[in-house]
Amino acid sequence: MSNKFFIETYGCQMNTAESSAVRKELINRNWEEAGEPDSADLIIINTCSVRATAEERIWGRLGFYKRMKKSRDFKLIVIGCMAERLKDDIKKKFPVVNEVISNFKKDDIANLADDDMSSISAVKDGIDETYHFFENHDRLTPSHSMIPIMNGCDNFCTYCIVPYVRGHEISRESSDIIKEINTLSEDGVSEITLLGQNVNSYKYDSYDFSDLIRLILSETDIKWLRFTSSNPQDFSDRLVQLIADEQRICSFIHLPVQHGSDNILKKMNRKYTSADYYKLIEKLRAVPRNISLSTDMMVGFPGETDDDFNKLCELIERVRYEEAFTYYYNPREGTKAWEFDNDVPHNLKIERLNKIIEMQQKITHQEKTKRLGTIVEAVVEGVSKKDSNEILARTEKNSMVVFPGKITSENDYVTIRLKELRGNTFIGEKVCLN
Repeated sequence: MSNKFFIETYGCQMNTAESSAVRKELINRNWEEAGEPDSADLIIINTCSVRATAEERIWGRLGFYKRMKKSRDFKLIVIGCMAERLKDDIKKKFPVVNEVISNFKKDDIANLADDDMSSISAVKDGIDETYHFFENHDRLTPSHSMIPIMNGCDNFCTYCIVPYVRGHEISRESSDIIKEINTLSEDGVSEITLLGQNVNSYKYDSYDFSDLIRLILSETDIKWLRFTSSNPQDFSDRLVQLIADEQRICSFIHLPVQHGSDNILKKMNRKYTSADYYKLIEKLRAVPRNISLSTDMMVGFPGETDDDFNKLCELIERVRYEEAFTYYYNPREGTKAWEFDNDVPHNLKIERLNKIIEMQQKITHQEKTKRLGTIVEAVVEGVSKKDSNEILARTEKNSMVVFPGKITSENDYVTIRLKELRGNTFIGEKVCLN
């Protein structure tokens, strides 16, 4: 009878990818993945420290597992960024945790198959390989995989804990990336997302990010290529031209802005101005491919005035993102902004956040409505959770669409006419092109 493991993941796509790497290695070592934690011999919590709310959830989960340990025995391991930041606190508050590992390699975590916990080493500056997703159990051969190409960050934005818990930027060798992509392609993967905390700052020997993309396009047969998360300061004209020229680069670009006020951007240590950002947007809009954009934005940073906030609202209206990830400022101990005065009152943060959410929801609906009636290509993801007679697919612009039908094969790319919009999901019909 094989041992069973269960992995809980919080935070960014890098954490999700790293959990998938651990999952794959454990399965290769004849471990079995448990559907629920109460049947697992090994439980791994992959943590996030970007926001206080993420850490609060993890503290709650540790309390849950502390109670579970009273009724049965299992190994409990905490890994990831919160483990890096609060290792001593975790061990002190929850001695039921067997081991706290900050940042890691999957081979080290897989050694948990042994009883000797001392065999596990924490490696802060490593980048693992093969982060193939296993989450979608409706598919025999998932079409999409994340490919981490760099780790860490050297920007030290004043609000961000990432450089302290992920370390300095380190990039993978380009030949290793190409080898991994081709291996995944042989396994049926047709779409990849290049991943990094600051993905377009990739640099290995003489290769920069644009060079790497050209290499991938020339030496692999991947159909769709995405990347996240990119920093505006590193978004070069060469990269814009690549997006214009290469149809295999998806036309949905995530470009975090954080704020629209130069005053706040400077306090955040974002190394661009609002004018710089608008200029980059203009270049992307000039690309003859109908580029769609998403972003991250924050309200309530220390010292944010009504005028600062109005400039953020102006940016939202002017750029017209199709999606935006919005949040209010949470102080993170250990960052520069932790020492800042003039914190914005909590109720004002919530008021401002609600306003930009409402603004963005309207713009999202308006921008997606413009695509109704168009014919697009989409990759089948699985069966719709709401209707077993419908298929769920994802478009090149990363939008979800459902349409009538039954899945007959895996990794099918289908042509869809977008007919309706329900919430943020398109309702479509399959089109047969002669």
